[in-house]
Amino acid sequence: MSRTGRAVAKRPSPRHEASHSVPEYYIGLMSGTSMDAVDAALVDFERGPRLIATHRRPLPEDLRRDLRALAEGGIAHELEGYGRLDTVLGELFAAAALGVIEASGVAGARIRAIGSHGQTVRHRPDGPHPFSLQIADPNIIAERTGVTTVADFRRRDLAAGGQGAPLVPAFHELVFRDPGEDRVVLNIGGIANVTCLPGARDARVIGFDTGPGNVLMDAWCARHLGRPYDRDGAWAAQGTVIEPLLEAWLEDPFFSRPPPKSTGREHFHLTWLEQGLAAAGAENAAPADVQGTLCELTAASVARAVRAYAPGTRRLLVCGGGAANTNLMERLRRRMPGCTVESTAVHGLDPQWVEATAFAWLARRTLAGTPGNLPAVTGARRPVILGAIYPASEDAAATTSP
Repeated sequence: MSRTGRAVAKRPSPRHEASHSVPEYYIGLMSGTSMDAVDAALVDFERGPRLIATHRRPLPEDLRRDLRALAEGGIAHELEGYGRLDTVLGELFAAAALGVIEASGVAGARIRAIGSHGQTVRHRPDGPHPFSLQIADPNIIAERTGVTTVADFRRRDLAAGGQGAPLVPAFHELVFRDPGEDRVVLNIGGIANVTCLPGARDARVIGFDTGPGNVLMDAWCARHLGRPYDRDGAWAAQGTVIEPLLEAWLEDPFFSRPPPKSTGREHFHLTWLEQGLAAAGAENAAPADVQGTLCELTAASVARAVRAYAPGTRRLLVCGGGAANTNLMERLRRRMPGCTVESTAVHGLDPQWVEATAFAWLARRTLAGTPGNLPAVTGARRPVILGAIYPASEDAAATTSP
């Protein structure tokens, strides 16, 4: 997710998917596990995807605090909190959509749909009653913007026996797969996930969550520095990796589980971090050393996953907020010798906007009646059409004209 941002117009041109006679505009809305902002991308799929404009709407700190509490099971009267935050976020997501419409100069009536990921507040894909919950009421988004909204992308995949995540690998395959070169796309948001893109045409694409991305580093930074994140990984760079602590964290069974697998804040949070400190006898470690070890944990868990499931990888394409963490990128390069580690920007799509663009594409798939999941990634029994459609009223559509 973007660490800094404002409304801008951008026009990179990834691989063409189709050709149509008129622009085919969609908006993608995304707020990830970092819970720092809503990213909005307006995309043209006429010969695309082609990113037309972006907008970023930060989440106020009190809202972030309440969302973290809800996601981690620390809020009283949980159902009341769920309903209230669903409404608050619906308004915020709608404002982000209106912001990107204004930035683009495109009339709202020309936009076919909004694909809203929402904000995940609980993700429990395993056990006898698997579920995944995203909030940001799509009824509000459709009503405020006058644009048909597609939301609730994950639960149909869960109903088909999948993890409901990750969903973006199908988009990664469209934009970043290259015949003849084994690649991995690494998205580093709060949680990190990989999409393995074999160079062989007949080889299947797989993808899965590898573990924490930024979520633990952000939480530790907020506790000790009072800042939401460690810019460029500068604080982590000051610390020394505590090897027993790193090994204690890596003993978590999630890291050795085979895919399909996915995770979230309900598993990787400050209490989990502190349990590792106790197990390693590192309760009194210098905070900068802990931060450096957390950064190494992200790099180590990613490198292990790539070695295990895509050992022939020659290029790692990084997107998400973690792509801006220069210290983390250096650690990845050290742990993956012989592999080129670079931003997705090199391949035509700004790393901050890959996920929002992907949910615009998923909305397009939904309206076309086309499946959006990859069963080899999520573990679903079959490909399914994702999401629920919330049609806009004609009266509301007039309000979105610039």
